[in-house]
Amino acid sequence: MRGSYGDRDRDRVRDRGSTRLGSSRGGPPPGKKFGNPGDRLRKKRWDLAELPKFEKNFYVEHPDLQRMSQDDVEEHCRKKEITVRGSGCPKPVTNFHQAQFPQYVLDVLMQQNFKEPTAIQAQGFPLALSGRDMVGIAQTGSGKTLSYLLPSIVHINHQPYLERGDGPICLVLAPTRELAQQVQQVACDYVKSSCIKITCVYGGAPKGPQIRDLERGVEICIATPGRLIDFLEAGKTNLRRCTYLVLDEADRMLDMGFEPQIRKIVDQIRPDRQTLMWSATWPKEVRQLAEDFLKDYVQINVGALELSANHNILQIVDVCIESEKEHKLIQLMEEIMGEKENKTIIFAETKKRCNDLTRRMRRDGWPAMCIHGDKSQPERDWVLSEFRSSKAPILIATDVASRGLDVEDVKFVINYDYPNSSEDYIHRIGRTARSNNKGTAYTFFTPGNLRQARELIRVLEEARQAINPKLLQLLDTGRGGGEGHFLMFVRQPKITKSQNKMEIKFIDTLTTTYKQNQKTAKRKGTTIDQRHNGLQHASGRTNPATIQHTHKKQMHI
Repeated sequence: MRGSYGDRDRDRVRDRGSTRLGSSRGGPPPGKKFGNPGDRLRKKRWDLAELPKFEKNFYVEHPDLQRMSQDDVEEHCRKKEITVRGSGCPKPVTNFHQAQFPQYVLDVLMQQNFKEPTAIQAQGFPLALSGRDMVGIAQTGSGKTLSYLLPSIVHINHQPYLERGDGPICLVLAPTRELAQQVQQVACDYVKSSCIKITCVYGGAPKGPQIRDLERGVEICIATPGRLIDFLEAGKTNLRRCTYLVLDEADRMLDMGFEPQIRKIVDQIRPDRQTLMWSATWPKEVRQLAEDFLKDYVQINVGALELSANHNILQIVDVCIESEKEHKLIQLMEEIMGEKENKTIIFAETKKRCNDLTRRMRRDGWPAMCIHGDKSQPERDWVLSEFRSSKAPILIATDVASRGLDVEDVKFVINYDYPNSSEDYIHRIGRTARSNNKGTAYTFFTPGNLRQARELIRVLEEARQAINPKLLQLLDTGRGGGEGHFLMFVRQPKITKSQNKMEIKFIDTLTTTYKQNQKTAKRKGTTIDQRHNGLQHASGRTNPATIQHTHKKQMHI
């Protein structure tokens, strides 16, 4: 029955029966091992006529929304920067009660002081509750997790109870164990008053407890692709009952090379499932995945349709040379540690750099710890616990923690090494300014990062940030004075001290060339800064001279 989500709430005790045997799952028998994960899984041939029917549309529009005119809806979407692509999308809700979640869910929302849905939740809740396939594109910290978790509770409450040998009803795929654990933690808060059971399946931890959870029966399974593939191949679980599939941070999973595993997993799920994809970016690889997995889907964008950063983050870029970075980092940390709220994440490009920075900072008395792919799961859990509790307010990390690391009170992010792409830059700095808070991101940008300069400037301009003139200078000289010719700056990989000399010489060359180009530009009636920053002047933004003064004040450049 639709219209009341409490009629099947799992807040009553029920007997699940005796423990099931893993071998009864119908998985493939043990045998010859293959080289690639999922090689022993075969694509299922589904006959929808023989599959049990299930309900996935539970949405009944609240009377308040029925009274909203189309003009009111468009105005609400404009204020929230919501863009919808697709047909038949319900009106966005303006408060949690309009979504008609179970009372125990609303109670937790009140306890956690959530006043109203975020933009992605306002449009995502009714769409997910309607049973539609959807893609949600929004910046980090925008509330995507609740956008799919709360509707999943409603979905589960309307399905038949699990029986012996059944796999999960809701499957959430996440790129990293940290994100998977965080999703589990959030989900547990909202189902603790029900009998919905949850498990988290990820690599780097003992398999035994995870297998026992699956064998006892769980309605929600949050998993990384690799470990789930292992269990599916071994017959420890199955996805026959899965009717609600979530791909969280789909762009990140593709970046990490999980596409073959994702396709193997999806082949094990009935095709009439409901599928929800969530991402912070919308590259062509993610678009292709959506076309392959989703049917008649609706796409929700919050914020700019192009690559964009959270506008609540103050972005400060320091153009420097490699040998200056460590000294600048210490100066910056002295300022940050003088703040009352000083929780900081420092991103380094390699595990070795991560370890070296941590060792040197701890030697000098800084409360720093590090996390990267070589750390064992217990060690990673302990480091994150120390960081969350502020016992160690400085976390040095590789990109393993750049997405999905949800710590509400991170105030500063420092890009010690600039990442390989603007997407990674946006996800890194998105660790601060979570849930409409404010934050600051500092970035050290060297001549070696020249290829990323143009995209970085675009990100800064879109977020209405002051742009360091040195960054414009670096880009302009790299372009050969703005005439479209890139300069090749080649360094031998084994150069150490000589490399620094070359970088210093390169910076000097930049300054000389920049001045020469300005003289040429003035003869044409404009300046280089105006050519790069004309839109900023037209929109009333700060001029380059003021920007330089601001940056010096903020970073002692």
